[in-house]
Amino acid sequence: MTDATLDAKRKESMDLLTIVPLLILDDLGMRKLPLTAAEELLEIIMRRYERASTLLTSNRPVDDWGKLLGDSAAFIAMLDRPLHHGHVLKYGPCSWRT
Repeated sequence: MTDATLDAKRKESMDLLTIVPLLILDDLGMRKLPLTAAEELLEIIMRRYERASTLLTSNRPVDDWGKLLGDSAAFIAMLDRPLHHGHVLKYGPCSWRT
C-alpha cells in the first residue's frame, strides 16, 4: 500500500484487495511495518468484512499484534471483524514445516 500510494495507485490497489475472493496475509509481523500499516490493514479488513474471505497467518501471538502494528486501538477494531465469523487455528511452538 505504501508503494501504491507513492505511485498514485492507492485507490486501484485498495479496490483490488477488497474484491479478491480470498486474501492471504502471510507471516504478519515478520518484517518491520510502516507507521501507516495499522490504518491500512484496518481499512482493508473493514472493506472485506462479510464480503470476502481473509486469511491471516503469523508466528507471533495475537496479543503482540497491537505492538507490531503500533496502534492498539486500530488493531482491536481490525481483529474484531475476522473474529466475528472467523475461526482461530492455533498451533504450538513447533513449526509445521518440521
